[in-house]
Amino acid sequence: MKPIISSIEIENRVIVAKYQRLMVGAKVVLVEKASGRQLPETVTRVASPVPVGALRIRLPEAIEPGTYFLRALNGHGEDAAQSVDFEIS
Repeated sequence: MKPIISSIEIENRVIVAKYQRLMVGAKVVLVEKASGRQLPETVTRVASPVPVGALRIRLPEAIEPGTYFLRALNGHGEDAAQSVDFEIS
């Protein structure tokens, strides 16, 4: 079964993303939709050995309003999952 990022919530410049079937060590990064640019200052790793959970990503003040999505990369740096698009204001 394919890994998924199932929901996104944003509150006080913190993204909470729920995921399923992401393996420990998977990297999740915020991507600006318009440019496709991955924002390295938002990278987080799945630390739990349980393949279901949630991650928190604190948004730096430098992140501008726009449309974004989260991309999960497996341990080999290959795309594993992608969230739906969401707005940061």
